[in-house]
Amino acid sequence: MFSYRHAFHAGNHADVLKHLVLVQLLRYFAQKDTPYWYIDTHAGAGAYALDGDWADKTAESGTGIARLWTRADLPAAVAEYVEEVEAFNGDEFLRSYPGSPFLAAQAMRERDRLRLFELHPTEIDVLRRNVGQLGRDVGRHTMVYAADGFEGVKALLPPPTRRGIVLIDPSYEDKRDYARVVQCLEEGLKRFATGCYAIWYPLVQRREAQQLPARLARVPARAWLDVTLTVRKPTGDGLGLHGSGMFVVNPPWLLEPALKEVMPWLTDVLAQDAGARFSLESRQA
Repeated sequence: MFSYRHAFHAGNHADVLKHLVLVQLLRYFAQKDTPYWYIDTHAGAGAYALDGDWADKTAESGTGIARLWTRADLPAAVAEYVEEVEAFNGDEFLRSYPGSPFLAAQAMRERDRLRLFELHPTEIDVLRRNVGQLGRDVGRHTMVYAADGFEGVKALLPPPTRRGIVLIDPSYEDKRDYARVVQCLEEGLKRFATGCYAIWYPLVQRREAQQLPARLARVPARAWLDVTLTVRKPTGDGLGLHGSGMFVVNPPWLLEPALKEVMPWLTDVLAQDAGARFSLESRQA
């Protein structure tokens, strides 16, 4: 159950799509003075060394952030995402990668709040240490829970500010995660119908994965956006991640035009073979 460690995959093509979208959401929420909550149901370790032993075993950042790092032709939304990774590294060298919690922490203002869940017995300890290094200002606005985020998020909704982003990002190693994602979204919307929910999902040769977007689209919501990035053809044995998607419920209206601009470019840059493509669908309120 607890075999998944995101350090093996940090900065890969799936992280690029997920965090590009997340950075857009965070920047949109910061445009208003009203504070917001960022809630992460599966926070992981929060930050990852790209030159560490785990990352070196797969070097998956080479399929993602490393392909963007030195380019001078980044479209606006991609440039904003890369700027956040650069800020985390502090110089021109790509040594580390910020997970979703650290991207949120970098965007957080004085009255915003972070709420992070992690159940993995090793990752939670690393997450706590990493959050502790963010400094007192961020730390006093952040709560870390050693708990099942699918269940724990319910007690936090709606946030007191009535503004919030909920990232639902399990590993999907347990196939029950697919059903739990749908249930988590349904229950979240009952408590906090105006919240912004961002669900990452893998593109793999598994029936549950292929059915998930349609199941999410049937959940009663005012509006949603679904963007996918496929970087290669599926393998003959059906193994491996050939792409990923982000399904955003109650997306800001600026998100879709931003993705329409960048996704053709991003697909070309991250393509691994002729099977690379993207999709972008939405339903408006």
